[in-house]
Amino acid sequence: MIAVTSGEPAGIGPEICQRLHDADLAARIVVIGDRSLLPGVPEVAHVPLAQPRQAGHLNPANSRYVLALLDRAIAGCLSGEYQAMVTAPVQKSVINDAGIPFTGHTEYLAERCKAEVVMMLVGGGLRVALATTHLPLTDVPRAIKRNKILETLKITDRDLKARFHIKQPRILVAGLNPHSGESGHLGTEDQEVIAPAIADAVAAGIDAKGPIPADTLFVPERLKGVDAVLAMYHDQGLPVLKYASFGRGVNVTLGLPFVRTSVDHGTALDIAGKGKADATSLVEAVKLAIDLARPA
Repeated sequence: MIAVTSGEPAGIGPEICQRLHDADLAARIVVIGDRSLLPGVPEVAHVPLAQPRQAGHLNPANSRYVLALLDRAIAGCLSGEYQAMVTAPVQKSVINDAGIPFTGHTEYLAERCKAEVVMMLVGGGLRVALATTHLPLTDVPRAIKRNKILETLKITDRDLKARFHIKQPRILVAGLNPHSGESGHLGTEDQEVIAPAIADAVAAGIDAKGPIPADTLFVPERLKGVDAVLAMYHDQGLPVLKYASFGRGVNVTLGLPFVRTSVDHGTALDIAGKGKADATSLVEAVKLAIDLARPA
């Protein structure tokens, strides 16, 4: 049984959840949310809204409702009620406007599960993991630590084996700076932090190579036979993947004690309630969750 959280009520989340019953999904699907937003959904785990929803208009009063959906799915996964959770998009800004510190799904799940996690997107024939997630760009260099890179590679390697059933994953690691620092002339993080972390990973039995300049890492010839790429920050790795797969990509959280996937897009407030939302990414996220939750 797969839990699907319906996300920000003012966005397209409830609408795309309603479309799941049209897809050929080989699992029992339970959508978590206020049942008034989910007409036609065969199975709903009801969580009541704080205030009525107005499509396209954010209401901070419903922010705790959004987090309650996540908490319900997390509890169900940890108890064994659900075999995986899939999340429709949330709006980080309105949750923060409600006075609740919130960086994103990935960080929230890590905190709730007391787990070290890795954000990875899958689509267009690519798997791109991130060393850092939702940080201002100015904070990224300080967040790139040798132990953090090593732990990220360990989690990625482990879940590629355990969840994706890849016997010996091959991982390419992007450099942080242009030209991977140009031998220290364009920054020292690649030489002093990233390369030693990769050496540590190789010593631990992980097939990792790099750091490789990000502007040439995604060349098709270089990616032949590669199972995943580790990018140093959000907008280094994800523009390439989203160009290749937008609307069909899936966000996967590695390192959790259960499977979690999500869509590759946001709440799309501008089209909410207008019948224009495309449910393809959510359908792909559910399909991948089903596949990843199956035992080897």
